[in-house]
Amino acid sequence: MNNVEVTRNGRILEVKLNKAKVNAIDVEMSQELGRAFKLLHDDPDLWVGILTGEGDKVFSAGWDLKALNAGEMTLDNWWDTADYGDGGFAGLTENWILNKPVIAALNGLVIGGGFELALACDLLIAADHVEFGLPELPLGIVPDAGALQRLPRRIPHNIAMEMFLLGRRMTAVEAKHYGLVNKVVPKEDLMSAARAWATQISQSAPLAMQSVKEVERAIEAIPLEKAFSLMRETDLPTYHAMLKSDDAAEGVKAFVEKRSPIFKGR
Repeated sequence: MNNVEVTRNGRILEVKLNKAKVNAIDVEMSQELGRAFKLLHDDPDLWVGILTGEGDKVFSAGWDLKALNAGEMTLDNWWDTADYGDGGFAGLTENWILNKPVIAALNGLVIGGGFELALACDLLIAADHVEFGLPELPLGIVPDAGALQRLPRRIPHNIAMEMFLLGRRMTAVEAKHYGLVNKVVPKEDLMSAARAWATQISQSAPLAMQSVKEVERAIEAIPLEKAFSLMRETDLPTYHAMLKSDDAAEGVKAFVEKRSPIFKGR
């Protein structure tokens, strides 16, 4: 891959954005990210992913506006007029089948479509100098690859509207205050913090871990009573496989026997 570095570390897949200057995402880079997250999805030996960027200045500036201006992409029905690869824009923003958790290790500015990519991750760790921003409105466009859909569900509605309408940036500390990010760390500790969480997650039974995402995706933003019914009555293959899995039995048995469980992913 030309713009994305992929590294396997045991059960962890590390995906690094590494495109010159600001990690602006064009069609080619989006497809590369799609292939990386497809690998995470398809490989049974990979249980968790980490997404980060090269250096400490920019995680991603989002859509490659130069490529857009050159006609590589179009605004009208952009989701249909170019092949962004598996998982939609940047491989994650419309990835409805990836049940393995992805940790965003945010190393620098998180802007526009880069912000939307981060919002599609499950856990967010930010270096303490990081800022978040959505600068689309002055360009005559809107952040419709995930920010409009996800941000008002993550932070207070009026704060999301302030970011949309005024384009102001949010610091990592403020993002932590609103629960947008899980943890803020010094930049030199960013990857060690992400790897520590990934290692901890990778020690859990994979079917149970993946069931969390499958169920949460299915029941998000619906009434509580319906959520219980949907979880029990709808075809959620990972969740129902987990309930009768060898790993579930092993976890209970190991607890009773006062030993560490040996999970095999089945």
